[in-house]
Amino acid sequence: MLEDFVLREKIFHFDHERIPERIVHARGSGAHGFFEVYESLAELTKADLFQRPGEKTPVFVRFSTVAGGAGSVDTPRDVRGFAVKFYTKEGNWDLVGNNIPVFFIQDAMKFPDLVHAVKMEADRAYPQAGSAHDTFWDWASLMPAHMLTWAMSDRAIPRSFRMMEGFGVHTFRLINASGKSSFVKFHWKPKLGLQSVVWDEALKLQAADK
Repeated sequence: MLEDFVLREKIFHFDHERIPERIVHARGSGAHGFFEVYESLAELTKADLFQRPGEKTPVFVRFSTVAGGAGSVDTPRDVRGFAVKFYTKEGNWDLVGNNIPVFFIQDAMKFPDLVHAVKMEADRAYPQAGSAHDTFWDWASLMPAHMLTWAMSDRAIPRSFRMMEGFGVHTFRLINASGKSSFVKFHWKPKLGLQSVVWDEALKLQAADK
């Protein structure tokens, strides 16, 4: 809540940290494409891009790992985030999500703690993503998280960005032309199906240090 000045101050300091190794979603890949409406969603929203079946809206998507630093590999066991920018007739619209349907925390106060815990050890720059160190597990053991079981699953090592699911994570409210509102969830389903690399493959692809 905005009246929670302790939360506001904590998030303020976190957002102004200029420590490159702690930047979330530090590296990623981008792709141009388009969004096509298969059927009108006028019953749910008055947004122009959802009105006419067959209409295409240009988009740009940035995919990224969450925990990895600027020099990290593409194949850690890590949550993948994505940001979709729709270039609509009414202006640009941004929609973000993860490849996992739930989030580590419910209390925003704990977000800086999560990021500080999952990032690399400051004195050795290791590990790069993968959360394979005591700092993260100390935090996780004191903070039961449904998402942890997802993050440790094969979903966290997708075979490619074309083979992973996407989730808006949050619940959104859309408003139609008559002013009626509806709560919705955004899901992305890959046409190629959900596929992952196995752990041994991931290690070989990232040139494991044995």
